[in-house]
Amino acid sequence: MKGFKPIIDYLYDFLDYLEIEKGLSSESQKNYSRFLKKFFDWLEDNDLGELKPNQLTDELIWKYRLYLSRHQTERGNAGLKKSTQNYYLIALRNLLSFFLEKNITSLPPDKVKLAKEKSDKQVNFLKIDQIQSLLLAPDIAKIDGLRDRAILEVLFSTGLRVAELVALDREQLKITKSTPFLEISISGKGGKVRTVYFSERAVHWLSQYLNKRVDLDPALFINFSSAQKKSDSRRLTVRSVENIVKKYVVMAGLPIMSSPHTLRHSYATDLLSQGVDLRLVQEFLGHANIATTQIYTHVTNKQLRDVHQKFHSGKNLKD
Repeated sequence: MKGFKPIIDYLYDFLDYLEIEKGLSSESQKNYSRFLKKFFDWLEDNDLGELKPNQLTDELIWKYRLYLSRHQTERGNAGLKKSTQNYYLIALRNLLSFFLEKNITSLPPDKVKLAKEKSDKQVNFLKIDQIQSLLLAPDIAKIDGLRDRAILEVLFSTGLRVAELVALDREQLKITKSTPFLEISISGKGGKVRTVYFSERAVHWLSQYLNKRVDLDPALFINFSSAQKKSDSRRLTVRSVENIVKKYVVMAGLPIMSSPHTLRHSYATDLLSQGVDLRLVQEFLGHANIATTQIYTHVTNKQLRDVHQKFHSGKNLKD
């Protein structure tokens, strides 16, 4: 019967589930296996190797969290960072989600609380007026400036990772004169397929840029340097795009720490500040786990509070 096999014996079933139903790469599966091993080792060290899913309790979860919090690394006396503890806890939470989906009696996934970090991860993002300054920085009279304008517009419109951006090919974009906006499927981090959306603005600047291209290179964004050898790939690299963004950040007088990923942060922050549900933003960004998307919530709490007070204050109700 389901629920009566020891938790440890479900590892390979769980990994199959991650591969087939979640579409995770073999590398992601290895990470989950490694993170769960710590929990399994802890069970065995405490004579709980035969513990079944339906025997897992809140108290045992609490004891495991204490163990992680007080665990000493092999290198010395330093304990595990809160963020590292959370990797182990998220893996356990996903195992419980697997039990829930397969109707195996156990604790609900939300019973596994993550370790609270003393300070939130710093999320650098640009305000709309700063985005505007950045987008206007390239010299669109030149082909490389037009390319750079298209790059900046696409990064902010789609929230693409820079590695996803440089992997794009021209044939993926079916742009015509009547194309107001665009949506395409891409294979992102860990082989996860998702749909990304290009705004009307982004489509306009992509069209302007592509209309100036006279080459046959399949890459969407290429190097126009005269020093580029014909035998070399003209596709822009991740480092090239990072340098391009840094160049215009300086020209626009924006914070030096801004990068292509800052535009991804700005994209997510803008969506959340408009009241978009966190799980939708998770889908837009291609995050495998909602916990990754939650780093953005602390920068939008004030905006969401203001929206709530404006539209749902209860002022229309009679006393």
